[in-house]
Amino acid sequence: MAGLDVKALLDGHDGDDLERWAHTINPQFVRVLKTIGFDRTWARAEGAHLWDADGNRYLDMLGGFGMYNVGRNNPRIRGALIEALELDTPGMLAMGVTALPGLLAEALLVRTPPRLERCLFTNSGTEAVEAALKLGRAATKRTRVISADHGFHGLTLGSLSANGAPEFTDRFGPLLPGFERVPFGDLDALEAELKREDVALFIVEPVQGKGLNLPPAGYLEGAQALCREYGSLLCVDEVQTGFGRTGTMFAFEHWGLEPDLVPVAKSLSGGYVPVGALLMSRAVHEAVFDSMEHAVSHGSTFAPNELAMVAGLATLNELDDERLVERSARLGTRLLELTQPFVEEYDVVRDVRGLGLMWAIEFGEPHSGRIAWKLIEKAQPGLFAQLVVGPLFADHRILSQVAGHKLAVVKVLPPLVVTDEDVDEFVDALRETVEQAQKMPSSLTKFALTAAGIR
Repeated sequence: MAGLDVKALLDGHDGDDLERWAHTINPQFVRVLKTIGFDRTWARAEGAHLWDADGNRYLDMLGGFGMYNVGRNNPRIRGALIEALELDTPGMLAMGVTALPGLLAEALLVRTPPRLERCLFTNSGTEAVEAALKLGRAATKRTRVISADHGFHGLTLGSLSANGAPEFTDRFGPLLPGFERVPFGDLDALEAELKREDVALFIVEPVQGKGLNLPPAGYLEGAQALCREYGSLLCVDEVQTGFGRTGTMFAFEHWGLEPDLVPVAKSLSGGYVPVGALLMSRAVHEAVFDSMEHAVSHGSTFAPNELAMVAGLATLNELDDERLVERSARLGTRLLELTQPFVEEYDVVRDVRGLGLMWAIEFGEPHSGRIAWKLIEKAQPGLFAQLVVGPLFADHRILSQVAGHKLAVVKVLPPLVVTDEDVDEFVDALRETVEQAQKMPSSLTKFALTAAGIR
């Protein structure tokens, strides 16, 4: 009996990917793509580039929201997965262990501070956060969780309860009890909560993904000190910032932190097989898994599957062999140097910021004031960012994203395999796009209003 012929299946389908998606998965998402002009039929991808069905090449500065650190369709990750499939490894035993999970756990922990000694595998970032919340409460015998305004930690119920983004939380209440938020960067507000000595953990992104907010000087170090003082655990969410994104293997290295809990995921997959993990201190782990009776207190059936483990090991190997962490640091510095002058050059640019290849540009009302600006801001705050993202895609074939709901911020998270030439291409296109958007011609304004659903 013949198996599935995937190539024949793809070659033989009608190419109407968008309509099939709309009929079977999410029609509203397809409406969004069509409205903002992102409704392409995609044919293939390699490294930092994609090609549509018409053969047009696009520079990927979005990187699957940070999933493709080692590039799309990385051939060495693929080769490792093919080899693993041909080895007939034991797979998930349920009541037993195999070699690959232990090897990946060792490879992860050797890259972290000595405080982190244990690894629990998950299928995704939000599942890693859920594990941190659950184990943190059990280990401390406390129930409260503190997070930061505007933070993003995932969309399952526990993670959502820690989210500081109302566009994700407001429609799904009631959320879990025991969760409170404080302003990002405010140590006084954090201490006011921690000093009650009932907080299990403080969960924080070292660089906030929504809006790409960098921590004020001394904030993360101060937060760690406060957690130690009041007996709370420090959980640094590295789901998006981990594995070279900010120019170090983990973003917390920039501030010399030694967190108690570190959720990771996204790019550990190599872009192929979902894999996440919660890295934690021995003290946390042994407070939860404290006896044979509690040996299986938490886990996930598919999390330590063989292919996921191989994907993680191959990804770490690729980051090392290709020196992608160092590349992220170098190209991130270059990208900032080329774009920070935009603040002085363009009346509409308020800030350019980033760390490694996690970069954003923020826009604000021109000092001279513009009727068109006021019109689109009245329609929807932050809508000006769409005047940049849309033309970057349509005119320059570059993928980017608006950094958050009602934020006039454009953000990029390119694969770490981008080149100097790719950075130059992006900067040149951005300059041209910002110059045009700043004039706010009627055609762009109409596009923005249409994107907001006003017309």
